[in-house]
Amino acid sequence: MGGLRAIICRVTHSLLPIEHDFPDIAGPEHTTRQTGERFTSLMWHWKLRALVTLIVALTWSSATLSVAKAQSNDFKAVVELFTSQGCSSCPPADALLESYVSRPDVLALTFPVDYWDYLGWKDTYASPRFSERQRAYAKTRGDGSVYTPQAVINGRSHAVGSRKKMIDKSIMAMDRLSPLSVPVSFRVEDKMMLIDLGASKDGTATSATVWVAIIQKVGKVNVRRGENGGRTLSYYNIVRELTPVGMWTGEKETIRLDLASMTWPKSDACAVLVQQGIGGPIIGAAWMGMEG
Repeated sequence: MGGLRAIICRVTHSLLPIEHDFPDIAGPEHTTRQTGERFTSLMWHWKLRALVTLIVALTWSSATLSVAKAQSNDFKAVVELFTSQGCSSCPPADALLESYVSRPDVLALTFPVDYWDYLGWKDTYASPRFSERQRAYAKTRGDGSVYTPQAVINGRSHAVGSRKKMIDKSIMAMDRLSPLSVPVSFRVEDKMMLIDLGASKDGTATSATVWVAIIQKVGKVNVRRGENGGRTLSYYNIVRELTPVGMWTGEKETIRLDLASMTWPKSDACAVLVQQGIGGPIIGAAWMGMEG
């Protein structure tokens, strides 16, 4: 439980959003505008959910991970796909994401949202936290664009999730204008997961939140109702939980986590995102596959 107490202490840091003026690269389809959202209490919700998540995760500690496979983390981009089982426009984007999952220079993640659940089918992977994350991006960008399927690249720009050319253009632009400048890597020692963070390569970033995503690599869902009723949909790198575990302060440092606390039902990988503020730019990322 010492590892959990350390995590709880780190979560109590204050986190503030960072504004930026990077231009959007693509416009939305199937746009749904959300107004009047309350963002001032968002971080407190994250902190509370983080504690609950880790406490629940510890109950799964008997299912310890026997192997943790570190992989190359020379990513040039993080692609977050906001999608929904209740959106008829999303399956092509879900299929396209698989091609980015296989790219060694891209960290591709699926974030299922819940705001289409009223259409007749409740998304079995969705979380309101992921919907909040997508809205936070729109607020930080200042364009209010919240839609599915939406791909967000490096936390900076967005593109329609089914349009490969637009996503590729955004990846190239972000690699040039907003590269992932913070080195991040995983290692495992004595049943502890160690996240090693380096100093910023360009020296411009001085602080950021470190998030750990618990991931299910592949999932299939038989949708029985709604716009995709009667279809079997496939998903890749599904984020099941996203938890803040500490702060990076601009210098080399290591965050230590109890490896057992990183287990989750059906999870077989995890990722680290180093992100400035709520809905701000992602400046570092890493990936580690799990087998157990």
